[in-house]
Amino acid sequence: MAEPLPTPLRRWCMAAAAACLLPLLLQLPPGLALALAAMAATGYLFERRWPAALRLLLVLLVAGYLLLTFGFNLGRDTGTALLAALLAIKPGETHGARDARSLLGFSLFAPFAAFLQDQGPLTMALTVLAVAMLLVALAMLAEQRPGAAAPKLDRPRFTQVGLAIAVALPLALAGFWLFPRLATPLWGMPENVLGRSGLNDRMTPDEWVELFADDTPALRVRFEGPAPRRQDLYWRAQVLWDFDGQTWTRDMGAYSRAAPVPRARSAELRYEVALEPTDRRYLVVLDTPLEAPGGGRLASDASVVADAPVSRMIKYTGRSAIDATLEAELAPEARRLALQLPPGLNPRTVALGRQWSAESGGDDVAVVRRALAWIGEDFSYSLTVPPTGLNAVDDFLFETQVGFCQHYSSAFAVLMRAAGIPTRVVLGYAGGYRNPYGDYWSVRRMDAHAWNEVWLEGRGWTRVDPTAAVAPVRILDTVEDRARSEALLPETFTPVRDFADWARRSWNEMVLTFDAERQARLFRPLGIDQASAGQLGLAFALGAGGVMALTLWYLMRGQPGSRDPVVAAWLGFTRRMRRAGFEKPPSEPPLAYAARLSAALPGQAETLESLSRRYAAHRYARGQLPAEARARLIADLRAFRPVKSHRPNGESP
Repeated sequence: MAEPLPTPLRRWCMAAAAACLLPLLLQLPPGLALALAAMAATGYLFERRWPAALRLLLVLLVAGYLLLTFGFNLGRDTGTALLAALLAIKPGETHGARDARSLLGFSLFAPFAAFLQDQGPLTMALTVLAVAMLLVALAMLAEQRPGAAAPKLDRPRFTQVGLAIAVALPLALAGFWLFPRLATPLWGMPENVLGRSGLNDRMTPDEWVELFADDTPALRVRFEGPAPRRQDLYWRAQVLWDFDGQTWTRDMGAYSRAAPVPRARSAELRYEVALEPTDRRYLVVLDTPLEAPGGGRLASDASVVADAPVSRMIKYTGRSAIDATLEAELAPEARRLALQLPPGLNPRTVALGRQWSAESGGDDVAVVRRALAWIGEDFSYSLTVPPTGLNAVDDFLFETQVGFCQHYSSAFAVLMRAAGIPTRVVLGYAGGYRNPYGDYWSVRRMDAHAWNEVWLEGRGWTRVDPTAAVAPVRILDTVEDRARSEALLPETFTPVRDFADWARRSWNEMVLTFDAERQARLFRPLGIDQASAGQLGLAFALGAGGVMALTLWYLMRGQPGSRDPVVAAWLGFTRRMRRAGFEKPPSEPPLAYAARLSAALPGQAETLESLSRRYAAHRYARGQLPAEARARLIADLRAFRPVKSHRPNGESP
């Protein structure tokens, strides 16, 4: 049985493994992360090895729980969670030095797996710390001897590891900035099974309550010119057409129909969006988009469909107009979809819509205004909503009359369709927060919003926000109220949060959005508009070579050519012999070299044998030569010059 590790060394190895596991745990659902952390802590507290049967049972139970949590689907998040679970069980079998090396080796996979989910500065900082602690633990394990006390954990050890990381960092940066990048990856990462917090492609009233408490950024926007008013900031993500009585969903036919050509009635706005990962195929744009940004295409309902699921932070440029004409002529198929209602449901709403249509004499604008006036007089806004039944819209309009944006947009769409007005639901974000440090707008997930578009003759699709019609005195609680009640830091720390968000945006600009296109433009100041792969490869070779040369200079500066003057004299002796035609291979011992020289220079054989014998005694014997003998040896080595003897035939040996 292997000898157990000393307790201080085992504790440090466990701490290094925990530091590696931490960035991965932060990417998992909170409940699962806490359970795995508790399991790892249990293995740390009990130093004895767990029985094999117990470890096998834990593996089966944890694997089954993970598959149940992720719906028995395999994805990127499922794989990273399984890795975290195995590492959480590993401390239970860590007993000796071999177990510790295995634990540390496998732990190194955890921080790099975390980068599959998040590439932010926090993950990077935690990874650097974890790698540093792991290198310290490996160095201590290398010095550990059976039966001996644990090596000391002192400042020189940390200094050595820090220096090693600092030496490697310039070469890593040269590779990041200069090594030629592929425009598209050779392979794609599997999608996550559990979608990230964000907008889905379906909407059921009551399902956004948790999203409203999430104040993390969904996107960050910088306008090229003056920004529009905050009340004009409607960020379009998805458009829902189909309604089954409970849930609104997208019309997949919108992908295949011809995209509209919006006609701007106001000044064109240009802006740059940094969109956080959503794992879904949509790009958020300011309403109304005039064209699709790069990496997406415009659907027939003016939403932008991404070419691939947004599994990482991406950046793109958009063109929009606050006031634009969209589909002045409505196609018959689109009209049919925008008027369709499930039969037999919400009879009171359908009857009211038909009544208003008849009373208005076909004036659709009057019907819209009448509905908004009704909402302003009788309805309230609240995130705490009474339950509804099968006819949810009837219950909302005629019974509870309280809800948030999902309830208002859904009920308004049903009422308008019942009145014969083509209507659809738009999902996105409303408003935003201007960060004073970077002069950009941060749109948070809690800014998620749903509104409507009605098609009006001569005006096309027109935005209507029924939630905004609620009278201020009837707003019972808001998203901001809930965010303040659940915030970890008080509002006095808002400048700190703003600065942290600006730092994250700067990180995104410098690191996460540095792709092949930006790399190709890296040498524009030098007159190279688009650098080729060959030019980038040459730049990388020069940059890496320069970095390595500077690193070697830093490490070797101030070092003498040889710390031993006897060795320096011997090296000078071998150089003179090489110039005379007697090369010494690096593997040839001094005595063998002297024997070969003696055969070639018989007149100096005795001197050569004496020099080599005294040098070998100094270099390899147990004790060094006395100081006087070393001085004579140095003088003799420096004074020796080969004298070739001549044979009768004139040939030198």
